[in-house]
Amino acid sequence: MESAQDLHARIKSAVDHVREEIARAAVNSGRSPDEIALLAVTKTRSPAEVNAAIAAGVTLLGENRVQEAEAKIPHVAGGAEWHLIGHLQTNKARLAAKLFRTVQSVDSVRLAEKLNDAVESGRTLDVLIEVNVSNEASKFGVAPGSVGELVEKLVELPALRVRGFMTIGAFVDDERLVRRGFRLLREIFDDTRRRFPSGQVDILSMGMSGDFRWAIAEGSTMVRIGTALFGQRQQRGA
Repeated sequence: MESAQDLHARIKSAVDHVREEIARAAVNSGRSPDEIALLAVTKTRSPAEVNAAIAAGVTLLGENRVQEAEAKIPHVAGGAEWHLIGHLQTNKARLAAKLFRTVQSVDSVRLAEKLNDAVESGRTLDVLIEVNVSNEASKFGVAPGSVGELVEKLVELPALRVRGFMTIGAFVDDERLVRRGFRLLREIFDDTRRRFPSGQVDILSMGMSGDFRWAIAEGSTMVRIGTALFGQRQQRGA
């Protein structure tokens, strides 16, 4: 069994390596590494693993499921910001609004309204609109052509702050196709910023362990990394 010391050393090494790769991808694209935030995907990861990532300097954490976050967060060190990056059912909106600083997977007016109603008085909840840029039936997210209408409705909800967009790259090995989807979302992002020039829209969350370099080249400001930080997930029951 891996000791706590070895766990921290392994994850720190992985965090440092990923940050180096992010910086290299940014520089190769003519960008500053400071433009890209690292979010650690903590799905199925133990509190000990998450705490090791925080100790290594990670400040953004992403969970896929509300129930898992509810069980895990009390056992994780403070100081990090939690984002919900998985699909959210409307009946979990109240709990999500309580647990997370940002919900990255808003894809309907109905869900947004549920979140808006759930936010405690005096607070705001940051949200990203999830866009299905690859038009894959297996994915959640609003269609690219419907984004403008959704943004217009969400910015009217007083407890929500629309910060930008999130997508999952196409599940293919073709760099050209994956980057085309990322490029499309960057264009949507830029167009939205022109329409709402307050500076509030500033997050473009795209790119994971297998494709974050391509996402950075296409303008990502936040990459969501799990496997490259923590290693392959263990099979449940193994």
